Amino acid sequence: MFDLDLRSRKPIYEQLVDKLKELIINDVLQEDEKLPSVRTLAQQLTINPNTIQKAYRELETQGYIYSIKGKGSFVNKSSKTDNTEELKKMKEELKKLIAEALFIGVSEADLYSLIDEVKVLGGGGYPND
Repeated sequence: MFDLDLRSRKPIYEQLVDKLKELIINDVLQEDEKLPSVRTLAQQLTINPNTIQKAYRELETQGYIYSIKGKGSFVNKSSKTDNTEELKKMKEELKKLIAEALFIGVSEADLYSLIDEVKVLGGGGYPND
């Protein structure tokens, strides 16, 4: 499904959350599609099932997936649900990054070009991942 960098400073569960978000945003995982079970994914990635469970819990909190007891986890119909708090955090983070980029000399044209590049990827994704 995807690769995780076990030597990265970023926690494995966060890498997993980011990769699954990317797949959902780019419509690789369709709405109401069943995600692999915690046990199956843990075996495929050779990581602790608790790590998978933590990532799934985080995705559910953020509104990307939902769980049905005894059935599993599924992609939510729309990740554009009421994520006002998440949007607020994202905008603040973007402001900081844009300010830093401008400070180190990235031009406005380059920033707009990056936005266009991300749009081409389907409104999300990670161009250099």
